[in-house]
Parts: sequence; structure tokens; C-alpha cells
Amino acid sequence: MIIEILSAFFSVYVFTMLLEVPRCYKIHSAVAGAVCWYVYLLMRDRGSSPMAATFYSMLVVALISHILARYLKAPMTVFLVSGFLPVVPGTAIYRCVYYLLLNDTELSTHYLIETVQIAGAIAMAVFIMDSVFRLVQVYHENRKAIS
Repeated sequence: MIIEILSAFFSVYVFTMLLEVPRCYKIHSAVAGAVCWYVYLLMRDRGSSPMAATFYSMLVVALISHILARYLKAPMTVFLVSGFLPVVPGTAIYRCVYYLLLNDTELSTHYLIETVQIAGAIAMAVFIMDSVFRLVQVYHENRKAIS
């Protein structure tokens, strides 16, 4: 498990080079990716489906991204885009196309549905965490206006 987490860290770190993330944020982005994979592995070991594991790991990554963005005064997407790299459903997409080319529509459809579910879990987790942070921000703004 530790080797997988370290692999995720280094993979995301190299990916930040491709994205041209500023040097001062590369380590933070790689840590977000490693945490994402760690939470994903924990959830999978506890028997969660790939969709649920992706959802919970993305909630954590979105939370980390918001916190790092505020702490480091950087755009949240710097950490979010790098951070969710380990859970992108690349294998499911590949298998969907592979079985489509083999004319196995049943398996192709299965992997297409899995891909859409995982992509939806990623989007939903980011949306939920963004909404939570917006609510907190509005709460603080209203609290300051009342004082």
C-alpha cells in the first residue's frame, strides 16, 4: 500500500510538470494526489465500490484543494486537477473501447456505465465541497456585515 501511495505521489508530481504548475505548488499538488489514492485504497479495502471510493477520495481532495488554495493564496484548480489524477477512470474507458472494437456490446456497455458513474462521482464530490465552502464564505460575510 505504501508503494502505491508513493507511486501516486511521484506520478502526480511528474504530471504537475506537464501541467506547468508553479514550482512552489508541485509538492502540495503531489501530496493531494497521494492522499486521494490513499483514501481510495482505504475505501476499496473496506468493500466500497469503485464509484463510492472515488466519491469519498474526491471529497477529501476537494477539501484539501480548498484549504491549500486559501493557505497558499493560489487557485484551487492547481491542486484539484493534479489531485484527482489517480482516480481518473482511464482503465474503464480503455476497456469500454476495447470491447466495443471486439463487438462485445455487453462488456462495452458495462465499462461505459462504470466510466460515467466514476466521472459523475468526481463531479458530484467537487460540487458538494465547493458548495460547502461557498456556504461557509457567505456565512462569514453575513456575520461580518451584522457586526
